[in-house]
Amino acid sequence: MALSPRLAVASQSYNLNASFLKQGLAGLSDADWLTRPNDHSNHILWIVGHLAWSRSMVLARLGDKWTKPWMRLYARGTKCEDSQDAPTPSEVMEAWEESCTRLNAALEAASEDLLDTPASKPGPPSADGMLCGTINFMAQHEMYHVGQASYVRSWLGKPGVMG
Repeated sequence: MALSPRLAVASQSYNLNASFLKQGLAGLSDADWLTRPNDHSNHILWIVGHLAWSRSMVLARLGDKWTKPWMRLYARGTKCEDSQDAPTPSEVMEAWEESCTRLNAALEAASEDLLDTPASKPGPPSADGMLCGTINFMAQHEMYHVGQASYVRSWLGKPGVMG
């Protein structure tokens, strides 16, 4: 099935987000992943864990039930805290890479009927009140968090993603 034109911008955004995030994580040590600018901000492990969790929520709405046991630590509204159940940076990246592949396939497979399903409430915002609007919003949500990871990278004294 061809990608719905209604998801074209979201699909491009998800792919750009994946590319920018991967660039932004290059050269970081495991310690860098766990360093926070202050007690009220998130470290990169939390941010990337949250992005993987967020993609699992999009995938579920598209009919692909995919998750990892540790994702609950990064669900909406959770605090950035130390946990023995926390994954390693490499485990989070493996999940992130898997989410990229699964999301691309799920977006391509999404029918117009599925995209016209009313948005779940409570749930993320939807400009059109439909699942399509939720998926598009979640791409913007992801950009926000990729920007956070980029900021933390710069705060750590690393070169910027865009140069």
